[in-house]
Amino acid sequence: MRQIVLDTETTGLEPSQGHRIIEIGAVELINRRLTGNNFHQYLQPDRDIDAGAQEVHGITLEFLADKPRFHDVAQTFLDYIKGAELIIHNAPFDVGFINHEFGLLGDDWGKVVDHCEVIDTLVMARQLHPGQKNNLDALCKRYEIDNSHRDLHGALLDSEILADVYLAMTGGQSAMSFEGLGSSSNPVDENGLPGYAKLSAERKPLRVLRASVAELEAHQVRLIAIDKASGGECLWNKEVTAGN
Repeated sequence: MRQIVLDTETTGLEPSQGHRIIEIGAVELINRRLTGNNFHQYLQPDRDIDAGAQEVHGITLEFLADKPRFHDVAQTFLDYIKGAELIIHNAPFDVGFINHEFGLLGDDWGKVVDHCEVIDTLVMARQLHPGQKNNLDALCKRYEIDNSHRDLHGALLDSEILADVYLAMTGGQSAMSFEGLGSSSNPVDENGLPGYAKLSAERKPLRVLRASVAELEAHQVRLIAIDKASGGECLWNKEVTAGN
């Protein structure tokens, strides 16, 4: 599974008022692992930056004066995200701006949803933690993710932090490993496949840990995402009928 965790910084809040993207940052996850194949670009907006927006991200027109415009990097950016599952916090904001930029280039560019699936981690967080703060800083605190190096918003930094938050929200980053097979604690059968060790009759019964309400909700959110990504083919969502 290829996923792109993405964030943007802009000149203001509303593309309908002519505001533009001035920074795009994105990191790539493949099978829930960061690959290092990142996308990062500052952009010349050809307009002023609202004072409120500049207080958030600290990007000035002077800094952007020699940067490319969106149309200069549009094809490279589209090639990078095309076919991936985009993970964005408050997705309507960023997607709305990207759609606006594509629209300025012409109808042939389409919209984000024509090229990618989109997961909104803000929606996920509100489902998991109703009635609580669910901005990126609050989620970092909740999931014990270090964001102490984040004084101002930055698209690449925020996408890196969001990747950690997303992995924590959806079960953490884990991988199956067959290292150690063949040891006494990890037996293998005659074909070299994982085998089974008999437990001692004197071994104490294992403690049963029930999933919490929050864990069950997180599990359901993940199933919904898998079902969407697989076109409704998530096996865990299908009812088991007699004879199956």
